[in-house]
Amino acid sequence: MIVEGGQPTGGRPLHSMEGLLIEGLAIVSADGMIADEAGVQPDGLKPEADQRFFHERLRAADVLVHGRNSGEGDSDEAARRRRIVLTRLVGGVARDPENPLAALWNPAATPFEAACALLGIREGRAVVIGGTTAFGLFLPSYGIFNLSRTGAIRLPGGRPVFPGVPEISPEDMLARHGLKPDATRVLDRSADLTLTTWRR
Repeated sequence: MIVEGGQPTGGRPLHSMEGLLIEGLAIVSADGMIADEAGVQPDGLKPEADQRFFHERLRAADVLVHGRNSGEGDSDEAARRRRIVLTRLVGGVARDPENPLAALWNPAATPFEAACALLGIREGRAVVIGGTTAFGLFLPSYGIFNLSRTGAIRLPGGRPVFPGVPEISPEDMLARHGLKPDATRVLDRSADLTLTTWRR
């Protein structure tokens, strides 16, 4: 698999493991951002209702996939989760010397299956939790993408959920990659917070 600009060429799925479901999990601002221009997720993107959903989906994951600057915070529960961390600091795939449950993976050099194999993952659910490069990389492969959106905050110049946002909306990006939305749920009217699950 050749990777250019953090995304697979040709729109091909990133993996060929039939028993592995790729699920995306993101909350975006009104303008499609996951963080401000400094890469910080402000409190306005951490509403309680979405945090409950976020941690529910993490508990359903067999492995988390994210960049080195993304994650779910420090906790005893987080320390027990297997994870694949995207990085250019390794030539292919390697164990994280600081975390025996984590694999370091360079997607430009090594197939996703190699990172999964290092952690003994052959099937189940891989949940992608950010940032922009990770979310964009798996666009051809998501079986499910849970997209929360709050209209209560805008982050001009921030970090987009996918490369190409905000010129293209996150919803249009998912649709272009073959996903279709379920009915949108209102999680919190006071925060103008909704959740739409997209499925392939």
